[in-house]
Amino acid sequence: MPTPADLFEAAAAARARSYSPYSRFKVGAAIRAEDGTVHAGCNVENAAYPQGQCAEATAIGAMVMAGAKRIVEIAVVGGDAGSGLLCTPCGGCRQRIREFAGPDTPIHVFDAGGAGRSFTLGELLPHSFGPDNLGF
Repeated sequence: MPTPADLFEAAAAARARSYSPYSRFKVGAAIRAEDGTVHAGCNVENAAYPQGQCAEATAIGAMVMAGAKRIVEIAVVGGDAGSGLLCTPCGGCRQRIREFAGPDTPIHVFDAGGAGRSFTLGELLPHSFGPDNLGF
C-alpha cells in the first residue's frame, strides 16, 4: 500500500482551494478508496454558518460520485505549518467517515507543513454507531 505521503499531497492541494473567507481556517482532506483511487475535498464556508461543508464531507461526496463506497484511509491537512496544532475531523465528520469505514481505518492528520500523527477511527470515535448496527 502506498504511504500516506500521497494522501498528504492530495489533501494539501485541496486545502489550497479552500473557500474559507470567514474563519480563514483552510482544511483539505483526501481519501483512499477500496479500489486505490484518491478523492480530495476542501472546506467550503457559507455566510449562513451552518450551511458550510467540511473538507472530509466534500471528499466523501467525491468518492461516492466516483462509485466507491469504502474508505481505506484518510488524511486531513489543517492549521499552519509548525503550529503544532493538528486538525482532527470534527464529530460530525467522524460519523460521516464511520458510514464508509471501520474502527481500524487509519486517519492521518497533518499541519500545513507535514507534521502529523495517525489515529484509527476507533480511537477518534470509540463505540461508534454505524451501518452494522442496522444490519448492513
